[in-house]
Amino acid sequence: MSESAHSPQSALVAAGQPQISRRGRAARIWRVLRKAPPTAWFGLVVIGVYLFAAVFAPLLAPYSETELVGGAFEPWGGQFLLGTDQLGRDMLSRLIYGARNTVGIAFLTTMLSFLLGGALGLVAAISGGWLDQVLGRSVDVLMSIPQLIFALVLLSIVGSSVVNLIVIIAVLDSTRVFRLSRSVAQGVVVMDYVEAARLRGEKLPWIMRREILPNIMPPLVAEFGLRFCFVFLTISALSFLGLGIQPPTADWGSMVRDNAALITYGDVTPLLPAGAIALLTVAVNFVVDWFLHKTSGLRE
Repeated sequence: MSESAHSPQSALVAAGQPQISRRGRAARIWRVLRKAPPTAWFGLVVIGVYLFAAVFAPLLAPYSETELVGGAFEPWGGQFLLGTDQLGRDMLSRLIYGARNTVGIAFLTTMLSFLLGGALGLVAAISGGWLDQVLGRSVDVLMSIPQLIFALVLLSIVGSSVVNLIVIIAVLDSTRVFRLSRSVAQGVVVMDYVEAARLRGEKLPWIMRREILPNIMPPLVAEFGLRFCFVFLTISALSFLGLGIQPPTADWGSMVRDNAALITYGDVTPLLPAGAIALLTVAVNFVVDWFLHKTSGLRE
């Protein structure tokens, strides 16, 4: 990263270099994807399938997620491809709707945690002084308490609604985002082009958006994938314990709990939602590993 009077992005525009067209950008992305390893392609395909199922759940699912369509614990095959649960609801339909509910809520929670933690981390790095100390010590206090236990206590107090679940987990998870964004931003705020922007009289939001954020995006994007996995697993664990996404909403964590009794009889039905959770976690980690390797500048 050059220490010029402006950021690399500003320098390109100032030099009059033509902007990359949308078609050229797509061609460049395709060239990068063609060189991706098989593990990254596997992760991308799995993520794409999950997104497709989440978006088109009403079209793909044979029944509604709450509809009682048969007897309890119907076997696989025939009318019910993956059988039914303890109330007679179609397992395949609830698995598909679970992709929308579990993954969607985890994504929204991760987005909120990054907006909160990332913004506060940038403010702390740029401002320094007493504000940095107050924010840093507050985050240290929150991080000293185990996240799952803290979430269980708070949800027991305020209730297990979807809004409460998103807000509580986002606030607790934003502490990790704060630490990372503050750390990487501190290496950028000392650059000459950031000081030049301050001397020009640019406001704090402008400096954050135009000078610092573009230069710390790779580690933040990679962290977003990892944090999504942790949030996804936390929500599933809370649902398994009964304090996450509440019935009758289809959720993979609660589906494991509701059908756990079948394991005693050698039925693998409870392993289906558990496998869906594990598969998505592995897929996201494959993509994040490839992205980190690509942005680190390392070569085979």
